[in-house]
Amino acid sequence: MELAFLGGTGCVTGSRYLLTVGRRRILVDCGLFQGERIYRRRNWERFPTPPRDIDAVVLTHAHLDHSGYLPALIRDGYAGRVFSTAATRDLCSVLLRDSAHLQEEDADWANRKGYSKHHPARPLYTGEDADAALERFTPVEWHVSQYLGDGVAVRFAPAGHILGAATVTLDTPEGRIVFSGDVGRMADAVMPPPERIAATDWLVVESTYGDRAHAPIDVEDALGELVRRVAARGGVLLVPAFAVGRAQTLLFLLHKLKQRGAIPDVPVFLNSPMASDVTEIFCDHRSEHRLSPEDCRATCRVAHIVRDVAESKALNERKGPMIIVSASGMLSGGRILHHLAAFGPDGRNAILLVGYQAAGTRGADLLHGARALRIHGKTVGIRAEVASIDGMSAHADANELLSWLRQMEAPPRQTFVTHGEPSSSAALAERITRELGWHASVPKWREIVALSGGDLRSIATPSAPQEAPRHVSCDGCLEG
Repeated sequence: MELAFLGGTGCVTGSRYLLTVGRRRILVDCGLFQGERIYRRRNWERFPTPPRDIDAVVLTHAHLDHSGYLPALIRDGYAGRVFSTAATRDLCSVLLRDSAHLQEEDADWANRKGYSKHHPARPLYTGEDADAALERFTPVEWHVSQYLGDGVAVRFAPAGHILGAATVTLDTPEGRIVFSGDVGRMADAVMPPPERIAATDWLVVESTYGDRAHAPIDVEDALGELVRRVAARGGVLLVPAFAVGRAQTLLFLLHKLKQRGAIPDVPVFLNSPMASDVTEIFCDHRSEHRLSPEDCRATCRVAHIVRDVAESKALNERKGPMIIVSASGMLSGGRILHHLAAFGPDGRNAILLVGYQAAGTRGADLLHGARALRIHGKTVGIRAEVASIDGMSAHADANELLSWLRQMEAPPRQTFVTHGEPSSSAALAERITRELGWHASVPKWREIVALSGGDLRSIATPSAPQEAPRHVSCDGCLEG
C-alpha cells in the first residue's frame, strides 16, 4: 500500500492524497491550490496520476481547498464516483458552481480591462465542468461503510469544522488509515465537537493552527465592541467571510447581539448569493449543528440578501453605518473586492478578518500591516481600520488537536502532519512526538511512502511536474 502526498503539504491549501491499495487508486480530497503564486500555479500542472486511472474520489468536506479541483479532474478523464456526506454534496452543489462562475467572471473582466498577462485569460474550468462533476456524487451516511472494491471500504465520522465535514477512515486488506480532514473546535458556537477516532494504523492529521492557540476571548463581545465602534463614527464594517460556515456563524452572532440590544440596529447586507444558499442548506441539515429551527430562521432574517450585480454595485454608493458580509474569506476574489476598493480608503470604515489567512492572499497582507492592495489591476490605498477576531476560526488549535488525538485508544504506527505552513506542521509533529510518544513526521509535496506490514519508507519524490498547455486568468483561477 502506498500513499502519495499530492497537496496539502507545506501549505494550507490544495489537499490531495492518493492511496494505492493493490491496483486500486483512491484520491482523498481534490482541492484547489490557493494563496501564493507558487501554489496557485499547481492548479495548471498535469495531474501526477492520469485521472482516468483513479478508481474513487473521497471528500472530507466541501471547502474549495479540499473539493475545488474536482471539475478539472473529471473534465480531464476521471470516470468514477465522488463519495462524501450528504451535506458535503449539497454544499458542493453551491461551491463548485460558484467557483466556476467566479473564474469565468474574473477571466472576462481581465480580458475587458486588459490587465492579465495572458491573452486571452481563461478560467481553470467552466460552469459546465462543475455541473458534470456534481453528477458524480454518491452521498454516504455517517458511520456506514461504503465498499470501494478490492477489499477497501470508507466510513465518515463528524469532524466539526463545517456542515458535513468528516474524518475519513479507509479500511483496507493491509490496514486502516484515517484522514482527519479539517478538525473543528471543541466549543464552537454552531458546530458540535469532532468525534473521536478509536484506533488506526496510520493517521494523516491537519496542522493549520499546529503552532499556536486561539486567543481566549468572548467572540460575541469582541464582535459587538467592533460594531459599536464603527457605527459610532458612521462607518462601514466589511467582513470578508467564507460562505460556508463563517458567514452563518457571523449572522447568528449578529442576530444574538441585536436581540439583546448590544449593538445598534444598523442594516446588515449579505452580499453573497452562495452564502445565502448555504444558510438554507444549514436549515436542511438541522441534526448536524447546534442551531435550533428558530435560530436558523432568525439567522436567515438578520441580513438583507444581495443577489444581483446591480444591487451589489449600489451598495458602494451607500453611506454608513452598515455591515457588509461577503465572500471570499481571504479576499482572493468575488464581490468583496469591489467593496474593498470602494470603502478601504476611508478611515471611518473597518475590515474584519475572521478566519485563517493563507500566505500570499490579500487577507494575509492586511493582517500583516499592508496599507495598499492590488485589486483588479489597480493599487488601492487602505486607510480603514483592520481588525481580526482569532476566536472565530473553525479550525482546532494546537491544544485542541492534541486533546483530540489523546482520545485514541492506541498510537498509530505513523502520524503524518499535513495541511499547515511549514513551521506549524513542524511544531505539531514535535509536540505529538514529545507529548504523546508517537512517531510523527511532516511529508514533502509529492512524496510517496510505502505503508505495509507496519514498515514505513519513502519510495520517491517525483521530479518537477509538467505544466499543462492551458491559459490562466487572474483572481478567479487563482493565477495572476
